[in-house]
Amino acid sequence: MNECKIKLDLNNAAEFVQKASKCDFDIDIFYNHFIIDAKSMLGVLGLDFSRILTVKYGGEDGEFDSMLRRLAAG
Repeated sequence: MNECKIKLDLNNAAEFVQKASKCDFDIDIFYNHFIIDAKSMLGVLGLDFSRILTVKYGGEDGEFDSMLRRLAAG
């Protein structure tokens, strides 16, 4: 299981969900005590974008990995 900390905002949330949706493996966003499906636009838009989010995923995809590197927090 891979893990990455990211910072999302309203401008890149749709692109994040689009790239996540193309992946054939599960991708979850951990936020406080909640687990959000990263392929759910409604779930992602409900997040507090002022916080650093933890993404856990169980596969590899070049486009998605590239997006995570661009969104990496700290």
